[in-house]
Amino acid sequence: MAASRAPRPAAPAAAARLLGVLWLVSAAAGEDALKCEDLRVGQYLCKDPKINDATQEPVNCTNYTAHVPCFPAPNITCKDFGGNETHFTGREVGFFKPISCRNVNGYSYKVAVALSLFLGWLGADRFYLGYPALGLLKFCTVGFCGIGSLIDFILISMQVHFCASRFVWSETQPTPGP
Repeated sequence: MAASRAPRPAAPAAAARLLGVLWLVSAAAGEDALKCEDLRVGQYLCKDPKINDATQEPVNCTNYTAHVPCFPAPNITCKDFGGNETHFTGREVGFFKPISCRNVNGYSYKVAVALSLFLGWLGADRFYLGYPALGLLKFCTVGFCGIGSLIDFILISMQVHFCASRFVWSETQPTPGP
């Protein structure tokens, strides 16, 4: 028995037509390019913020937020901060990433060292750094007979000692501790 076969359309031509229709539908639907701010980690590189030496905070910090320039990786296409779809080479700024500024609490390294040196035996350094219970204990024991005052002075001078809010200070303002 001879079976008659119907001629089949060419599979590659049908696949090409289907892909063309799908592309046309997706283009007509207005499929937008990804915004640069929505790139995944590793698809962009942000510069480190410039730090103000006087405040130890990022420059241009307003409302507890600073912005650093970020560069999409080479051959990434996304919408930049102006809304333009751009193909990046790795040298153009794609967006500005907001980073939070520290909440500076005002502890000064120089004041803490001076209090520890001159009034450490009265516990003034511990009161200043936010440890009132230890300050009172140092006051009542005259700085743990001088030994506690000496240890506190060394720790504060070496910037090992933290204030109660877990900040380590720099020259004029604190920086986050561990």
